[in-house]
This record gives sequence, structure tokens and C-alpha cells, in this order.
Amino acid sequence: MAETLVEDGIRWDQIKKTPLSDHFDGDRFFNPTLPEGFAPSLLHALRMAREPRSRWPAWVENKGVHRLGETLGADEVAITFVNHATFLIQTGGITILTDPVWSERASPFRRIGPKRVRKPGVAFEDLPTVDIILLSHNHYDHLDIATLAQLRQRFAPTVLAAAGDARLVGPLGFKSVRELDWWEEIRFSDTLKITFVPAQHFSARGLFDRRKSLWGGYMIESRGRLVYFAGDTGYSTHFSDIKTRLGSPDIAMLGIGSYEPRWFMKPIHMNPAEAVCAHRDLGSRQSIGMHFGTFQLTTEAIDQPPADLKRALSESGIPEADFVTLDEGETRIYRRP
Repeated sequence: MAETLVEDGIRWDQIKKTPLSDHFDGDRFFNPTLPEGFAPSLLHALRMAREPRSRWPAWVENKGVHRLGETLGADEVAITFVNHATFLIQTGGITILTDPVWSERASPFRRIGPKRVRKPGVAFEDLPTVDIILLSHNHYDHLDIATLAQLRQRFAPTVLAAAGDARLVGPLGFKSVRELDWWEEIRFSDTLKITFVPAQHFSARGLFDRRKSLWGGYMIESRGRLVYFAGDTGYSTHFSDIKTRLGSPDIAMLGIGSYEPRWFMKPIHMNPAEAVCAHRDLGSRQSIGMHFGTFQLTTEAIDQPPADLKRALSESGIPEADFVTLDEGETRIYRRP
């Protein structure tokens, strides 16, 4: 299925269907790690709306200071946390952007829906040349059409997307959009390979397209270093599978937010304790928490994810330095041990 869907100006309007597999029934994708299935319904959403929510601040100033102009050595990787699930990954002379969202709201509407409580940690005009965009799935807090349109106009990068999402990205005018199924890889050079890997989640942009496209994460292999971006996911055996098939990441970006209430969120979003288990399953050398602090999507307080992460690390006997959170805008440069 991972053929080029939009490239060199050619647009395919019909999505190529994958054969029946352990996560596709011929019509919709599903999670093989959830035997009973999971697809949040309108009733789930209505019940969720009645849950008491912690009060978030109306606005928060960012503290992070980015270092996007640093000259990197051949064995160095720079990770800059922009916001939510948006990271700038600089390695081997290539800049990769994950799930870019610069819009005011994570919503199909301009005036309603989750509104950001802080600026992006990197101003759009300060972005370095973006070569590759990684899209994990089609939820509005991860696939933002307005931001993608701006990135296409300014940089014309290559876009990697989950199977079924070229129909959203292709009309924006990107010259190169590639859809991927789980475990499919793209080689950009002798030193850069990106593999789309499983996650436990779901997809939808509206009421009638649930699970019509896939969801997942990405493993980036650059000059022998492995960098893993998990996308949105619940905790399951896929983390061990990724380690078995691709190896332990040097750096892993794992969701630690949007996890309450557990009756609704547990299948699709990890809480910090589960993220620590994922860190351990992966054998990750260094993990970075994400998916918190910008949009209030669920009921926990804005500062609860980092606090719960600190507690989970202490209870697990894992040093806090092994699993960190970055301030929005902060850059960390990782060197080969």
C-alpha cells in the first residue's frame, strides 16, 4: 500500500486498498491489540462532555529558548519541542517536523473547539528549512490543514502520512506525498530511513469516516541513530514489537497527556505510568514526554502530566534524567554516548 499517492504533480483521487490484514478488514482499519475493538461514538463524546474538568489557565508564557541554528556534528541529533506533538528533529543535515500544528484551535471550526493556551514554542517565521513532515494520523490536533498549507507554500517538503490520509494532504499541492502502512519504510539516502510503525489508536475527521484511514508512529534511522515518534497511542504490546523488529531507540517521544478519564482514554492515550512502561518496553535510552500543555482535550490539569510522570519514574526506579519533558521552544542536542 505504501506507494506514492501524490508526486511530481500527479494526484490520485482513489485510495489504494490494502489486502486483508491483521489491522484492516477490507473497509476499515482496527487495532489488533484490542480484541473487542474500540471506536469512540457520539454517546461516548456526550458522556465525556459531562465529566468535571480541571480549570486550565487562559494563557501561559513559554519558557523554552530554541537553538535551531546550532551546527551539529555527524553524530548529533537536535530535538526541539514546539508544542503538543510537534517536534523539530534535526539530524544529518535534514530537518523533520512531526504533526505540525500552529493554528489557534485543534478543531474543524474557527470559533469553537480546543484553543491553545500558549504560543507555539517556535514562531513559524523562525523555522529552518523543513525537508520532511511526518503525520501520525488525521485528528485535528495532529493533522492541521492550515499549517500544512503554509508549510507547503514556504518549503515544499516531502510528506509521509498514514494510509488513507493522502486525500487530505494531496489537494494542498505538495509534490511528494507518500502513504504508509505499518512496517513500511522509505529510504531517503544511504544514511536516512523512516519506518511507519504500529500504534493503538483510531482515526476520524467527522462522524462518518471513523477508522477509514490508519494511525501510527515513526522510527527514524539516521547515521545509525534511532529516533522514535510514537504519535497518539494507548499502551500495548506494540512497543515490544517495535523493539524486536527495529531495535531500541536512542530517543523516544512518548505521549504523557490527554489521559483522563481512564474509562474513555485508556485504549487510545497513555497516562504517564503507562508511558514509563512503554519507555521500558522499548529499551529507550532517552525518552521525551509530549501531548500535553497546549490544548485542553481531556479533564486533567495542565500541570498534572509532568507531576504524574515524576511520580511514575520514582515508583519504577528510573532516573528522572532518562525520561524528561521539555519546555515549549526548548532544544536538546543529543550526542552519541
